[in-house]
Amino acid sequence: MRGEGANMAIEKATVVSFRRLGRSGETADTVLVAPPAEVDDLVKRRTGRFWRRLVHHRSAVVGLVLISLLTAVAVLAPVLSPKSPAAQNLAQALQPPSARNLLGTDELGRDIFSRILYGARISLACSVLTVLASAVIGTTVGLVTGYFGGWLDELAMRFTDILLAFPGVLLAVTMVSVLGSGLVYVLLAIGIYIMPGFVRITRSTVLSVKQKEFVEAAQAVGASGGRILFRHILPNSLSPVLVQATLRIGTVILLISGLSFLGMGPKPPTPEWGLMLSTAKDFLRVAPHASLIPGAAIMLAVLGFNLLGDALHDVLDPRQLIM
Repeated sequence: MRGEGANMAIEKATVVSFRRLGRSGETADTVLVAPPAEVDDLVKRRTGRFWRRLVHHRSAVVGLVLISLLTAVAVLAPVLSPKSPAAQNLAQALQPPSARNLLGTDELGRDIFSRILYGARISLACSVLTVLASAVIGTTVGLVTGYFGGWLDELAMRFTDILLAFPGVLLAVTMVSVLGSGLVYVLLAIGIYIMPGFVRITRSTVLSVKQKEFVEAAQAVGASGGRILFRHILPNSLSPVLVQATLRIGTVILLISGLSFLGMGPKPPTPEWGLMLSTAKDFLRVAPHASLIPGAAIMLAVLGFNLLGDALHDVLDPRQLIM
């Protein structure tokens, strides 16, 4: 019993000490026998340092503000919307912004402001859910193949190489053409397209992390492969996955809008930003606001997630966290 308790204590100290050093592992042996209370205090200080660096990073602040506004607009769309996004009034078609219609109307007299609000729900929910599903599956595959290796790793990597060989938009268009048009098929195609990136990033991180001292210590005390993977390797491999996921949300918003613009996404009268652009392009000369406003919404959403992703890349840099 005493031996099991000692093993658990060593294992815990090893994992936390590695987090303190931020992946470098160069002096992990000097912290291996640190008391648990002292190690927990070091982890808390490093977590606080992360949040301080994040809130003082200009790109992070701007990105968080844009994403917060987008989220608030999506959640409060029924409250903020003055009209139904599908309500038509042909007598008011292609009207410029005014007090009656804040952002003007489209070719069917529908209020663009209301459609932008409800379109934020589609873009945000679909992009986040697609990236989350792809990240979970891709990270799991990368963890297993990177840690165990063998024929499974070779098979997964060759399949990943095949998917990465195709240009992103071309792959998505091909899959939508095969599966069929519609929002569900668009999200499925985009999810398959972005998944190899998570597999590659996670696998490369696992190959590096599994050579560290704390993994060897966990193996020495008899920890199972599953315990090592999900308790020790996974928490220390999430930083690049988090950065990739944040950046990919912006990519997915662009892809959804692009495929909708090509007529492969949701069907009218769905208030989706790309679909709004597609229907308004024929009236660009007489009513430029009908195209510029949804285009600006797409730009701001993508900008917010890209700025936050770049900031997380800087803040999560282990060389910065150990300073």
